Amino acid sequence: MPSHSRPFALGERVPLQHFSTLGVGGPARWFARAETHGDVHAIHQWCAAHELPLFVLGGGSNIVVADDGFEGLVMQMAVRGLTFTRVSDRTIAVAGAGESWDDLVASAAGRQLSGIECLSGIPGTVGGTPIQNVGAYGQEVSSVIERVVAFDRARSEITELSAGECGFSYRMSRFKANDSGRFIVCGVSLTLTHTVPTLTYPDLIAELEQRRVSAPGPADIRDAVLTIRRRKGMVLDDNDADTRSVGSFFMNPVVTLDERERIAELSGARVPGFATDDGRVKIPAAWLIERSGMRKGDGTATVGVSTKHPLAIVNRGGATTRDVIGFAVRIKRAVIDWCGVWLQPEPVFVGLDDDRDVEFLQKAHG
Repeated sequence: MPSHSRPFALGERVPLQHFSTLGVGGPARWFARAETHGDVHAIHQWCAAHELPLFVLGGGSNIVVADDGFEGLVMQMAVRGLTFTRVSDRTIAVAGAGESWDDLVASAAGRQLSGIECLSGIPGTVGGTPIQNVGAYGQEVSSVIERVVAFDRARSEITELSAGECGFSYRMSRFKANDSGRFIVCGVSLTLTHTVPTLTYPDLIAELEQRRVSAPGPADIRDAVLTIRRRKGMVLDDNDADTRSVGSFFMNPVVTLDERERIAELSGARVPGFATDDGRVKIPAAWLIERSGMRKGDGTATVGVSTKHPLAIVNRGGATTRDVIGFAVRIKRAVIDWCGVWLQPEPVFVGLDDDRDVEFLQKAHG
């Protein structure tokens, strides 16, 4: 099947567990690395010619790969480049999709640029951030994205999309929803400012108060966020088994005010949450999971809840993808049985299109 004229190196039966922070999954039937827009185009054409599915791999921090692997081509996104250009009272950061996201945040904070400092410590590459519309501690990447450079597989060409064309919503974008699989993100432009945003998350405010930082700059906020994330096992560390995960496995659900009151009656306690623009409230999935009876550290010998944070499902060593998915189903069912809320998973499932447990995990309601 491989063509001798192809302009990129092609690997066969490449194990994917080593490319995943969760550390599970089988091999890719074919594997290639894209370092330029031309590589992306060529790999797309090769897959089209051979009628093979294509999966784009970034930092591997948000994927769950089937035990049988992926019977198509996995393209590792490695388009690099990072520049900062001052334009009047703001700075435009342009980054290749293969750049480390946290390196970009560190560079911005080091220049005293605001807009993404609360997103410190999030693993993975720049290309994955608009797809997931990553967010943390009151910031979302969609609020600073100016343009996304992507390869349009439907038209077989490089295109640029404005933020308004990306269909951003909570942990969602057109790249993950209606146009899933159509676009390959190759680069992102971000508009950063020289002002510090108002902080809203109690954990972050408390950490800065404890440090006696009354007027925090981006670097101060980044350092505080990293400290909080490390306490929760949410910063990758080879010496910390709790970081062998995809981070938060479930998204925080958005519910109506009536639903929040119903949950408060069930729990006999005030339900934490943050108001959304549409008059609803986003409540912590971690709080629901613990109230449903699942505790930090629960699980089996191979897979379980992190000892530091109830939202992380951890590979304790020797776990299979089936172990992880089965445990995620157990958590979702526990929350449904307790309060009727259907949690939605954050990670992307690879090679699991027809898996019934994954279908259940992705269902929004009964």
